[in-house]
Amino acid sequence: MKRLFVTATNTNVGKTTIMLRLIELFGQKNIRIGVFKPIETGVMQTPLDAKRLLDEVQKYNPEFLPFKPHDITAYTFSLPSAPFCADVDKIIDLKEIEKKAKELEAKCDLLLIEGAGGLYVPITEDFFMIDLIQKLDAHTLLVTHSKLGAINDTLLSIEALKDRDISFDWCVNLYENVEDFKKITQPFYDKYFNHEWWDINNGLEDFVEHFIKELSC
Repeated sequence: MKRLFVTATNTNVGKTTIMLRLIELFGQKNIRIGVFKPIETGVMQTPLDAKRLLDEVQKYNPEFLPFKPHDITAYTFSLPSAPFCADVDKIIDLKEIEKKAKELEAKCDLLLIEGAGGLYVPITEDFFMIDLIQKLDAHTLLVTHSKLGAINDTLLSIEALKDRDISFDWCVNLYENVEDFKKITQPFYDKYFNHEWWDINNGLEDFVEHFIKELSC
């Protein structure tokens, strides 16, 4: 079984959008794909991100057809904030998240896991999203934004992943400030990363192809 954890430099960077595209691409390659949204905040009744993910994965994996959105989450909270703050009753149990991951991955060949916010979003007082990535032993896809400030956010996140020896790839969700990006961010990426960086519009399919090869090893 393999796990791929999609995280980002912050909230509203496009994790769910990229998750949906990954489900489609892996599904079209006949990979029995599954999804897991460990924690979703800002939920009034139905966890909307989980619903979008489930609706898409049900097109490709019949094992997920009996599920409802709450079945692919471990915890949901009404307050739109970091899980630690949203969890006012302090009910989050990390073992429950691990248990849910194992239950879901038993029904797929590849489990896509969507984080919440960035790497250092607190889940409990002393346990962060990056800790969850390590606990779930997942390869990571870091999604970065394209606005001013992206260089700093990207380098800090990459440094954090390297510091934990977490295997990862990273890409740019190039959907905001596209023309400005070419002037204020891309020159540094081209120089520092030797033109090896990629954006989701031009590199996601190649990433999926490479990941499938790794799955078969």
